[in-house]
Amino acid sequence: MAPLPDGFSYAEWNATYNGLSFGIAAMGSATIFFWLQLPNVTKSYRTALTITGIVTLIATYHYIRIFNSWSEAFTVASKDGGDYTVQLTGAPFNDGYRYVDWLLTVPLLLIELILVMKLPQAETVSLSWKLGLASALMVALGYPGEIQEDLSVRWFWWCLSMIPFCYVVFTLTVGLAEAASKQPSSAAASLASAARYLTVFSWLTYPFVYMVKSVGLAGPAATMYEQVGYSLADVLAKAVFGVLIWAIAAEKSAVEESGKLLPN
Repeated sequence: MAPLPDGFSYAEWNATYNGLSFGIAAMGSATIFFWLQLPNVTKSYRTALTITGIVTLIATYHYIRIFNSWSEAFTVASKDGGDYTVQLTGAPFNDGYRYVDWLLTVPLLLIELILVMKLPQAETVSLSWKLGLASALMVALGYPGEIQEDLSVRWFWWCLSMIPFCYVVFTLTVGLAEAASKQPSSAAASLASAARYLTVFSWLTYPFVYMVKSVGLAGPAATMYEQVGYSLADVLAKAVFGVLIWAIAAEKSAVEESGKLLPN
């Protein structure tokens, strides 16, 4: 929980406000959609889709907490119909909710992808543990740097967190390539590959947003870019990724159901 800089313009405050509002709406809507789709996939894929909904539910809760914390940290007023002015109230802005969210949801994101690919049980268990622990370690190592103003300390923790990050990205792009290609239909294989690469793409945005305060930006502008950047990355990594998980589950369910209907 770092103190907020003073001097926010209304545009900077409002961009962050809208970014957090978008996060709540996207995550909440996605949660409802995923759980409504549970009866439409076969039993084999309901666990993956349930976890998908849990991920976005956890994210919805934490975005509401971040949004409330942001709103309480400022007073926004317009005097006599003039321009809006933004002032700090003195209440702390607790951005640590993001890291609690990521510590819970990032391992689950990887596990839901592994489950929907329906790998052999031993491989599923092994990959879930390895990727889950590596991703949790990545988040845990990133937090000490996030709350630091000292750039050298911030870069130190960024470098440490990139070690498990690179392992997870390598596993997604290379380690799961063969499994993705062996899905029961070309559509399912394409969707599995898209989910892998969307994860890599969305994850790559986080290290760059993390570095915003280390590349010359400071004050309200840096805070705005950081909050909006993280919000957009989260929607991609959770809600949009979840839609791909649902699409894979729906496609594979259709293939399996059609196979059962074929005459012997």
